[in-house]
Amino acid sequence: MREKDRNPTRRDFLRTTAALGGLALLGRYQPSFAAASVQLPFGHGSRPLVAYPQKRPLMLMTSRPVQLETPFELFDKKVFTPNDEFFVRWHLAGVPTSIDAREFRLAVRGRVREPLSLSLDDLKNDFEAVEIAAVCQCSGNSRGLFSPRVAGGEWGNGAMGNAKWKGVRLRDLLNKAGLETDAMQVRLDGLDGPVLPQTPDFVKALDVDMVMTGDVLVAYEMNGEPLPVLNGFPLRLVVPGWYATYWVKMLHDIEVIDHVDQTFWMKPAYRIPDNPCACVEPGNKPAKTVPVNRMTVRSFITNVSSGSSLKAGGHHEIRGIAFDGGYGIQRVLVSFNGGRQWQDADLGPDHGNYSFREWSVGFSPKQKGDYRLMAMAVNRNGESQRVTPRWNPAGYMRNVIEAVDVKAI
Repeated sequence: MREKDRNPTRRDFLRTTAALGGLALLGRYQPSFAAASVQLPFGHGSRPLVAYPQKRPLMLMTSRPVQLETPFELFDKKVFTPNDEFFVRWHLAGVPTSIDAREFRLAVRGRVREPLSLSLDDLKNDFEAVEIAAVCQCSGNSRGLFSPRVAGGEWGNGAMGNAKWKGVRLRDLLNKAGLETDAMQVRLDGLDGPVLPQTPDFVKALDVDMVMTGDVLVAYEMNGEPLPVLNGFPLRLVVPGWYATYWVKMLHDIEVIDHVDQTFWMKPAYRIPDNPCACVEPGNKPAKTVPVNRMTVRSFITNVSSGSSLKAGGHHEIRGIAFDGGYGIQRVLVSFNGGRQWQDADLGPDHGNYSFREWSVGFSPKQKGDYRLMAMAVNRNGESQRVTPRWNPAGYMRNVIEAVDVKAI
């Protein structure tokens, strides 16, 4: 590739690689650094903006493995996060440098009666296509806001995104293969691998009972287009309502097992305290843990940030998004005085229980001064956000009521 073509447009990139029958990956293209940076609201929170292929400039956490966070103001633009704005989280740096979509095969094996080897065309032609709107959120989204601080990637609030995912139901593949009577879990592996041999491969597992009754997809499209490379081309698992650690990218191997998986990324990694709040007192270790699983309910104010100035005596629309682990959002309550009084916001269109739900409310500050804006979502199961933040050693599942401090002038 000529030097002047090293940063192709997104459309050119898709057109060229589709003609090759696969996608050229990270080894062939270098990211470009924008002049700007973003300061997240915690110590050591400065993040450069970096554009990778198929991505607009996003906040760079690490480049090896690639971890990119969506600038938060972008969530106010659309209810579905555009592919080029979607966050990126890889666990291992050994990502393939090329994938030939024509030669790619997905294996379904293990405790099944008929092992399968499926091409992309097989998936698209031989199984029912299903599209689901669902939020993909890193378990450690907002980890940088934990107090006391915890180890791990220091995300702000942008390690999440909402998309329309299209693919086939995982249960349809398992039904095609035929489960043995002792099938207990489904183990899922992607094409990424460790750089060092002693690093455990990234493998996740889900209970068969959950997979067979749920909306788990093997997805090949995202917002009506092939998956971006950094979001898992050619296939990724979509586990609506569950944290993104289970959304295995570049999925190529599905193994049905007759036991509970005990490999590294299920135990000891990605564990939460085994209690109703999934929390412990800061500095303590939980006596017992379970794998992180369903997402908690959350809401955010998206069009006003802390430090903003609004005109006193004017009328302002306050907008935001809310979501949960799949029960659906029933109400969003908003306070303009730090939680002393609350009022209902108007909910936007319902795109399904797993999707962002937009909301809005009017705000007319009569007097000049400081105002604390807060939003609290309630789902159809009666769960709401926490008044005080939960704490656990891994920095998972933050769902405190977030506050935005503004000044009326």
